Amino acid sequence: MNYKRAIEELKRERKAVVLAHNYQVLQVQEVADFVGDSLELARLSAGVHAEIIVFAGVYFMAETAKILNPQKLVLLPEKDARCPMADMVDASKVRELRSMYPDAAFVAYVNTNADVKAEVDIVCTSANAVKVVNSLPQRRVVFLPDQNLAHWVSLNTNKEIIPYPGYCYVHRDFDPEAVARLKEENPDAEVIVHPESRPEVVKMADRVFSTSGMIKYVGQSPSKKFIVVTEEGLLERLRKLYPQKQILSPGMKGVCTDMKKISLRSVYLSLKELKYEVKVPEEIAQRARRAIEKMLEIT
Repeated sequence: MNYKRAIEELKRERKAVVLAHNYQVLQVQEVADFVGDSLELARLSAGVHAEIIVFAGVYFMAETAKILNPQKLVLLPEKDARCPMADMVDASKVRELRSMYPDAAFVAYVNTNADVKAEVDIVCTSANAVKVVNSLPQRRVVFLPDQNLAHWVSLNTNKEIIPYPGYCYVHRDFDPEAVARLKEENPDAEVIVHPESRPEVVKMADRVFSTSGMIKYVGQSPSKKFIVVTEEGLLERLRKLYPQKQILSPGMKGVCTDMKKISLRSVYLSLKELKYEVKVPEEIAQRARRAIEKMLEIT
């Protein structure tokens, strides 16, 4: 079966759009109307003109799209495609931390579920985390759930950052020794790193970017060779966009298995059978929406 053709036909018939994260496999990216990082897709979902949004990503991303589009049908092609980091924190833990740090602002990475977004002051992405934190009047900031992104923010602000001990297993598993070895073997390569990586890896970077920041930078840089430390879906996209440039990876561990659960077939079935619908209780959605919209206003 030609899934790409069938998906295009169903998109027209259903008045639907497909949004895909940069970590999706190339075949899924190719049928998407928009491909981007969390910030780009949040912006796009807030203004998309369609009756149905199929989100080729993980659960919290589709949930965020639903929060910003309460009247639209939002579908996640694989119901068990989740973000382990997002599941490391819940609303009760945020409330507990609130009692411990009553004078602090609370910032949640967009990689959190709706119940957490509803409990914090503002949301951020890896692309705008520093800007969001620096916009706040409070001197202390509880940042959750990613301790590594929190560390990166702490290097770029005068505020006291109180990190939550969560992490992205994909970026945590990049080996600093492997990065150092690849740098030594390729002294002419620029090293660009995602801020979810461990501090020892970030320290070796020439540039630290979100996934979309990486795409933009590689396209503009005169360099011909890059060591890119992030999930393999982004590496595949870079190689397709810039075939004249050499994209190296410090290892084969950089795979988000939940992202890779989504296939062309599951996108097709999601459109055909309208599954799996993402719903958010309105009371939680209203509070989470405020935190997301504050971020969008700043950025």
